[in-house]
Formats: sequence, structure tokens, C-alpha cells
Amino acid sequence: MLSEMDSNHSLLYYEALACNLTAPGQGAMQIAQLFLMPAIFLVVLVLGVPLNIISLWVLSRRLAWSNRSTLFLHNLALADISWLMALPFLIQFHVSGLEWSLGLIFCKLVRMLYHSYFYLSIFFVTCVSVDRYLAIVHPVYSPVILTRQRAIMLCVTVWVFAIMMSIPVAQMTYLSNCQSDNKTVCSMYIFMDIVKQSLPYSLCCSCVGFLLPFIVLSYCYIRSVCQLRRRVDPRLRGLAWELGAAMVLFGLSYLPYHISRNMAIAMPALAPDNPSAWEVADFVFCLEMCVCSFTSCTNPLFSCFVGRTLRRELWSTLTKLWKKHRVEPEHEEEKKTEESMIRVKKATR
Repeated sequence: MLSEMDSNHSLLYYEALACNLTAPGQGAMQIAQLFLMPAIFLVVLVLGVPLNIISLWVLSRRLAWSNRSTLFLHNLALADISWLMALPFLIQFHVSGLEWSLGLIFCKLVRMLYHSYFYLSIFFVTCVSVDRYLAIVHPVYSPVILTRQRAIMLCVTVWVFAIMMSIPVAQMTYLSNCQSDNKTVCSMYIFMDIVKQSLPYSLCCSCVGFLLPFIVLSYCYIRSVCQLRRRVDPRLRGLAWELGAAMVLFGLSYLPYHISRNMAIAMPALAPDNPSAWEVADFVFCLEMCVCSFTSCTNPLFSCFVGRTLRRELWSTLTKLWKKHRVEPEHEEEKKTEESMIRVKKATR
């Protein structure tokens, strides 16, 4: 527990972090908040929007008659789109020097969307992996265990649960009024002096929203690999590869994110006399936020590897768009050449 003096140091640190990034000891966070994060978010926005729109379009065409994995991937694309819609406001927030001008309600909504997106992504990737596991280990009972109606109910449950998990984020989000430069900051609960509230909540989300799905993924992968040792069907081996890819995605993206988030919250209590350690933890967490944002770009690519028919449709759509982009300018040049030749013929008559 922080003493009264340590609490004052912590309060001054977080005030400087929110209102005065040019204060001593805020060099790394200044680079992260004002330059690195908006640049990465912009790249994610430029790449993620077209990829998810194409993915959503192809998945929507197959949704009426497709399997359960397509239903889960469709909801995953919807989650990506909802996150990307909020991203321009965060980019503007960081580019303007952490100046928020859209009011408290929208500030809470954006922070809540950011938080819920990560867990929607985790849960739906887990749902796809469970569906692959049932197809490998329980192929006969799979249509009975997870019917289409149950898959729809599972999708609704995931959305409701992820939003309910993120409600405390909205409750812990405030607008900070900086008297030094008269600006308003949309705060993030990780960077606030509310350790007694934020740390238990963050640890709970880490266990329920990451550790439990990761255990499920690991179980599905191990059981699937053991089952495939008895079979020689190459299609089933491809399903196991998908489960392995999902596990790698979890390990590389979400494990460092949750560790760095909990460390950033707990560091003032673990090292009360070392503000430089707080800054290092906060900076690492900002980097992990940037890394995890790229999942909105990798999720559509993950969709490409689930089902050969779906993969062919996605690549076919991308190829058609690319050919259309390349061919249309050539047609325009040919059209202009023909028109100029006609004008020359008319002039010579």
C-alpha cells in the first residue's frame, strides 16, 4: 500500500503524464503518446479498413448457408470494424497533444470500445478454434454439440459478455482538466492513480479474458494433434495447423499486452520510490498497445486460412480488385488514343 507521501508522488506523476508530457522524466512517454501511437494507429487504419471490408463482404455472402466458423469469423470482422471506426478519434487525440474536445460520453465510449475489442477478438478466435477441434476430435457429434442455433446464441453471448466486461472501463474513465495549458484530456484507467480499483479489475480481465481462452486453445490444439496421429487425412492436418497458428497469435500478441498492462498499473505500488521504473512500464505498455492494434489487420488474414472455399473466395476478390485497378487505366489510355485518332481522321477529310 502506498504511503501518503508516495501517493502524492504518484499523483504528481500521473498529472504530468496526462497534462504535461514535456515535464522531466516524460521523454519516452512523450515520444510514445505524441508520435509513435498515432503513426501506428494510422497504419492500422489504412491497412485494416480495406482488409476487413473485403473480409466482411465475402463472409456476408456466405453467411446464409455457411458453417459455424464463417459465422464466428463474420462476428470477428464486425468487431474489427467497430474498433477501426473509433480509431480516427484516438489518432486525432494523440496528434493534438492529448487534447480531447468530444465530451465525456464519447471519451468513455472510445475507451470502452478499445477495451472490448481485444476481448471480442480473443473470444471469437477461440470459438473458431473450438469449432476446428470438434471437427477433428468429435466429427460425428460436432453438428449435434454445436448447432447453428447454438453458434448464433454463442455469438450473442460473446458480444454481451465483452461489453459487460468493459463497463468498468467507462466508469474509471474521466476528463482531466489541465490548468497549466487549459486543455482537456481523455484519461485511461491504466495511467491513473486508482491502483486499488484498476489492478483487481485488470487482473480479473487477464484471467477471464485471456488466460482461460488460452487454456482452451492449448487443450484444443494438444487433443487435435494427438487425434491426428491416428489419421492420415491432409485436410484434418490443415485444421490442426490453424489451431497452432491461433495459439501463436495469442502468445505473441496478448500475453505481453496483459503482462505489461498489469505491470504499468502495479508499478507505483511495487517501486514507490522509483518513478523512472513507472515510466518504463508505461512505455512498454504503450508499445504493446500498438502491437495488439495490428490484430485488426491480421484477423482478416486469419480468416483466409479457415476453409479452402472461403480462402479461394477471399483471394479471388482481392485478385479481381487488383486487376480492375490495373486494367482500367490501360483502357482509359486506349480510349483516349482511339478518340485522338478519330479526331485526326475527321480533320484530314
